[in-house]
Amino acid sequence: MKDPQRPIYRIAAPIKNLAQRFAYMGLVVTAFALMLLGKADTVMVERVRAHVTDAVAPILDVLSRPVATANEVVDQVRELVDLRAENLRLRQEKARLLRWQTVARRMEAENDTLRAMLNFNAVPPASFVSARVIADNSGAFTQSLVLNAGAREGVRKGSVAITGDGLVGRIAATGNRSARLLLITDLNSHIPVLLESSGTRAILAGDNTDRPRLIRLPPRAAVTPGERIVTSGHGGAFPPRLPVGVVALVSESGIRVQPFVERNRIEYVRVVDFGLSGILALPQTARPAAKPFDGRSTPKP
Repeated sequence: MKDPQRPIYRIAAPIKNLAQRFAYMGLVVTAFALMLLGKADTVMVERVRAHVTDAVAPILDVLSRPVATANEVVDQVRELVDLRAENLRLRQEKARLLRWQTVARRMEAENDTLRAMLNFNAVPPASFVSARVIADNSGAFTQSLVLNAGAREGVRKGSVAITGDGLVGRIAATGNRSARLLLITDLNSHIPVLLESSGTRAILAGDNTDRPRLIRLPPRAAVTPGERIVTSGHGGAFPPRLPVGVVALVSESGIRVQPFVERNRIEYVRVVDFGLSGILALPQTARPAAKPFDGRSTPKP
């Protein structure tokens, strides 16, 4: 019995072999024709490209969704791991803060008791004005800044200028709408300070450099680099315990302090009036007594 599909196979086999033989050449010719068509009519090619892109876009969108979903899942897993670590860190920090809160409440109660026993007169709250630096008058012989707030805003001579990092200086002169801020690095700046760890008293003296000096130390005082410097409050010029800087250098030539606040990074300061009266209490210059008028000379106005 003859197979009915055998004659069809005999006819299709030569056609298939011929198609496979000339397929590569056909693709080359088709590509060349498309290149010529693209050079001849770019508008039509762009339209065809746009239609093909529009037709393929939904398919690409569907195919890209699993990849995007997988990326989202990976990101969410990473976020969960990070949140777990952050949650653990926050729990530890919360426990530490609760311990400090207990200590602070106990110290507050103890302070209230001691103040009541000593009939302590609390210091009135300080007033402050925030000001922006509008000019830098620093040079070889001075280290000062100009602020955009003056007497009209309540800034007065002797007020203390601070930032979130520490002490900047004091107000040396005020105008109606401006004030001159004398930095702690200025040659005329001498601030009573304390070495925080040892409680040793000293004077922070500016010399128009970025690192003022420590002078007037007790004999054989032990000073180590990295020790914090704070104001002592002596003399009534500055309140106590304002952060100033750290000891940067201890050598035979002297002790240098690196201030917490760098002059070239100061944009805004807080001018605080602590109500202190021990700053630059300059005496008023007495005016010469007027000569009695004898009628022989013309009095000057």
